[in-house]
Amino acid sequence: MSSADRLASQFSASAFSKAVELKKRILFTLGALIVYRLGTYVPLPGIDATILSQVFQQNAGGILGMFDMLAGGALSRMTIFALNIMPYISASIIVQLMAVVSPHIDQLKKEGEAGRRTLNQYTRYGTVFLAAIQGYGIAVGLEGMTGGAGASAVIDPGFMFRLTTVITLVGGTVFLMWLGEQITDRGIGNGISLIIFAGIVANLPLGVAQTFELARTGSISSGFLLFIGIMVVAVIAFIVYMERAQRRVIVQYPKRQVSGNKMAGGNSSHMPLKLNTAGVIPPIFASSLLLLPVTLANFTAGQGPAWLEQTTQMLAHGKPLYIAVYTFMIIFFCFFYTAVVFNPKDTADNLRKYGGFVPGIRPGKNTADYFDHVLTRLTAVGALYLAAICVLPELLIAKTAVPFYFGGTSLLIVVTVTMDTVTQVQSHLLAHQYEGLIKKSKLRGR
Repeated sequence: MSSADRLASQFSASAFSKAVELKKRILFTLGALIVYRLGTYVPLPGIDATILSQVFQQNAGGILGMFDMLAGGALSRMTIFALNIMPYISASIIVQLMAVVSPHIDQLKKEGEAGRRTLNQYTRYGTVFLAAIQGYGIAVGLEGMTGGAGASAVIDPGFMFRLTTVITLVGGTVFLMWLGEQITDRGIGNGISLIIFAGIVANLPLGVAQTFELARTGSISSGFLLFIGIMVVAVIAFIVYMERAQRRVIVQYPKRQVSGNKMAGGNSSHMPLKLNTAGVIPPIFASSLLLLPVTLANFTAGQGPAWLEQTTQMLAHGKPLYIAVYTFMIIFFCFFYTAVVFNPKDTADNLRKYGGFVPGIRPGKNTADYFDHVLTRLTAVGALYLAAICVLPELLIAKTAVPFYFGGTSLLIVVTVTMDTVTQVQSHLLAHQYEGLIKKSKLRGR
């Protein structure tokens, strides 16, 4: 390590030791995630855990296993957090889609903080509604589950079991929704993403142990195990590279005369347009929508109509229908979410309001069309990148017995959330350093 690097690391360590507010935020985030992990081990009342484990092992190879991965193992243990945060994500999708067809929702989006609070309230109501439907479906499905000897997975089936299950699962989802909001407001990073991140990372050591056990027993060769390790490292490096990629659009501000004969402005800056503006949202949205109907189909296997079982089989990992639907959803949500978070017309109007312009492009409609053209091309590349990252590794893993934790979706969530959280930590450190400089300058002035 050079002297400059050593000095920078000492400065960062010194700044971190003095950032009391950042420490409190990090400790709060860790404490909230510990509470979440403890809840994934609190079982639903009235469940025979042994029978449930046998049934889940028979159905965990498809999309149900991926749901359990995102839920941090809470589904296979059928705990109070079995639904995880997925109903909240599904409700968020529905509310955002409603903005396209409902003028009222679209108007609320433009009303600033007050409109955002109203939309959040709609999302919470939708979360309770969807969680109640999924909870009732799970309760009915659990009553139909039987083990190898014909024993039921539910100790005392009936109305009270269904009511208790629905209330417990809805309460668990609402608590996670509240916990995620608290992490976002009082902790570090996006709370919802961190909850999913914690579930994946918590089971990662088990996935590594299972993979080495497969190599030890001869289910996979040592060469294939080495290939998986190289693939994971390559996918992580590719994700980091693509997530940092951006198109810098030059914006010029003209000179203007201020008091007297003084001239101000005349500087140029750039507007960074990320290659992947949507981030990790499209795969999570696509997974939640795929899991919404298929969860019930897995739990009612052998009890429901034949088309439910056929849907489950066709939507298994590696099947053409699963790949086609998953890829389409990822690409669709890339364009949809980018259109939600970035409005070219509003951006062009704001530039013209402050006198800024893109060199060679006329202000107003031409600038908006230019932003739309650039963003469409960037989003097309970003959508293909996300689809390749999420589908290709999982398609390879689906042909073997390797756990889902090494798939593209899980790696994308882990790497992206880690990068976002580290960026926020660095922002807090930088803000703390500026606060210290301002305080010192005030003391010297006095």
